[in-house]
Amino acid sequence: MNDLFKQPEITQLVKSALEEDLGSRGDITSKAINDDKTIQAEIIMKESGVLAGLDLARLVFEYDDESIEFKSLVSEGDFHSKGCAVARITGKVVSVLQAERTALNFLGRLSGIATQTFHFVRLINEFDTTILDTRKTTPGWRALEKYAVRTGGGQNHRMGLWDMFLIKDNHITAAGGIRLAVEKCRQYMKNQNFNAKIQVEACTLEMVQECLDQEIDVIMLDNMSIDEMRRAVERVDGKIPLEASGNMNMESLYDVAQIGVDYISVGALTHSARNLDLTMLLTENRN
Repeated sequence: MNDLFKQPEITQLVKSALEEDLGSRGDITSKAINDDKTIQAEIIMKESGVLAGLDLARLVFEYDDESIEFKSLVSEGDFHSKGCAVARITGKVVSVLQAERTALNFLGRLSGIATQTFHFVRLINEFDTTILDTRKTTPGWRALEKYAVRTGGGQNHRMGLWDMFLIKDNHITAAGGIRLAVEKCRQYMKNQNFNAKIQVEACTLEMVQECLDQEIDVIMLDNMSIDEMRRAVERVDGKIPLEASGNMNMESLYDVAQIGVDYISVGALTHSARNLDLTMLLTENRN
């Protein structure tokens, strides 16, 4: 199992999700029909896409009942066709059925993000440009959703506010300018005895030049027009990596990538991904 799914916060998320669904009585429908029979079921893709989160689905079923047998039938990160069986579950009818929806909710959400990322990455695979995610994630789900982005072929931007300096417009205003903001970040690292990259948001060519003068790690070209970004790429001339950001979508992505930026950050990977549709069907009664 991936180490991510062994973290206490993920286990707690699974626990909370199951408790939300089961309440104080559990799955009264499944209990009323049969409490002891052993069944076998398969999770089936109802549409084509990239699968992500099988280990998380396994965690849901096994957290509900350790005696459940969960077998993955495919590999994560691959594109699978509609009708593909991705996992087989064997266990008591109540245990399997009461964990079904929670497992499918997790699996559908992560697979939807992985599939969305896959399409964005494939659209610009002829260019040397990397697709990044953002912090526009579901509260409490960030590690999972960023895992789904990686599974779909993208890369993660910073995980949170703690692992990279990202000097945005409000920081620049508060500090009194780009130079002062960068100097304050460097002094903070020195005082706190750690190192982290410094990225600065630039929305004009003048700001791009200021960033060049500061020798920072990455310049974010924020909400610039195609022409402005093209001129920024020419001015920087490979001296500092460039990231394009701001309302990036399937319609604009190709035009931005061909300009020659190093990265494109796409909030839509997580905040606008549609869940992939999966179902679970019984295949046989074991006894």
